[in-house]
Amino acid sequence: MKNTTLLITSLLILFMTQAASASEPEAVFKFYCAQCHGLSGAGDGPNVTADFATDPRNFTKTAEMEKLSDADIKNVILDGGPALSKSALMPPWSKTLTGEEVDGLVQVLRGFCNCTGKP
Repeated sequence: MKNTTLLITSLLILFMTQAASASEPEAVFKFYCAQCHGLSGAGDGPNVTADFATDPRNFTKTAEMEKLSDADIKNVILDGGPALSKSALMPPWSKTLTGEEVDGLVQVLRGFCNCTGKP
């Protein structure tokens, strides 16, 4: 019985770890981005009010997102808006997020627009 319990516990921990890894990019988006960009990426997060200085990018607009390469998106995430003549409200995340997390975010954003962007 003790061995069975240990096996079940081990398998459960393994399954939960793999499930967390699979959803990590979405969790990173929800934690760092959804406050402004919204859970669906439409730019309607809870921090966006009528007096917000600018509208956050709406990642669901395929035509706009198609104009951006993955490198363009990574640069904005890493360096923030001002580094690329965008809003000062977009902070730089280069000291917070790993390269793997940024790559995951790019894939999440591409999922919102269902597009690949320019090469």
